[in-house]
Amino acid sequence: MAARTRYAPDRGLTVRMTATMFLLGLVFVGFIAAIIGIGTAYGASSSAIVFFAVILGGGFAIGSLFYSDKIALATAGAHEVKPTDSPEAARLHGIVDRLCALADMPKPRVAIADTDMPNAFATGRNADHAVVCATRGIMRRLENDELEGVLAHEMSHVAHKDVQVMTIASFLAIIAALLVRIAFYGELFGGGRRDNSNQNALPILLILMVVSAVVYAISFVLIRLLSRYRELSADRSGALLTGQPSKLASALVKVTGDIGRIPTRDLRTAQPLNAFFFAPAMSLHGAGAGQSKLANAFSTHPSLERRLAELDKIQQQLGGISGTGLEK
Repeated sequence: MAARTRYAPDRGLTVRMTATMFLLGLVFVGFIAAIIGIGTAYGASSSAIVFFAVILGGGFAIGSLFYSDKIALATAGAHEVKPTDSPEAARLHGIVDRLCALADMPKPRVAIADTDMPNAFATGRNADHAVVCATRGIMRRLENDELEGVLAHEMSHVAHKDVQVMTIASFLAIIAALLVRIAFYGELFGGGRRDNSNQNALPILLILMVVSAVVYAISFVLIRLLSRYRELSADRSGALLTGQPSKLASALVKVTGDIGRIPTRDLRTAQPLNAFFFAPAMSLHGAGAGQSKLANAFSTHPSLERRLAELDKIQQQLGGISGTGLEK
């Protein structure tokens, strides 16, 4: 989805994201075809189950889209701030004001999360209902230019309507996950109470469970791939907007390194916001190479090395002689 701002588009990533959405569409068509086949073979009961899942999944998707800002703020324990509330608030508002002027976009609401976890996020169904949030931890650790790079990345998500894109992409996975649960609990609580008139219930539930589980697994992998593309796109757009890729790279190194030192219990508490965060709340310290590769494959974000390499390319494109100097 093109942004009507000065945030630069990335045609290469756009092509890859479009291809991923196309693959999700193919999976959806295959899923519907399988459901129709099940309904033809076993009657109307399977159609009723799917209809219920679609209605419930649609409600979840619409709710998460329209209330993503409120949900994220509540989960992060964040509160909106005015420029006059504190020196921290004034600093954050000043950076957001500058970025809005550079990007020619409406100013989002500004919030601060009372945690030492160094992170930031932005969410909202569109630019008029957006909020950008920084934690006290990230504000304490980063210089103004570095924090500006992080917030430019986050506001790029708003400018490019990433919440809408990811909500649409996740709709199929939500339905599939609901069908797996419905089929599982239907079999668990209804398995021993079947009579001859309900003899088809077992194959219907088992087939629905298997098909839905396969669709969910494929959708999950594609959605995570799409999420990583969108993070790279936000890195690129934010770096080009500020003209300082090296500052964003420096912020990435600081934030990722310090997240690795956050207690595991705090990381687990923050993980529900991983899809929104600038850097995922996870630590790979002590993991083997195979485990790290597997974690990266299922992560919402690209690896630090990949992000630094892409930022280094942007630095060189902008005329930097030595690049960011932060490649790993």
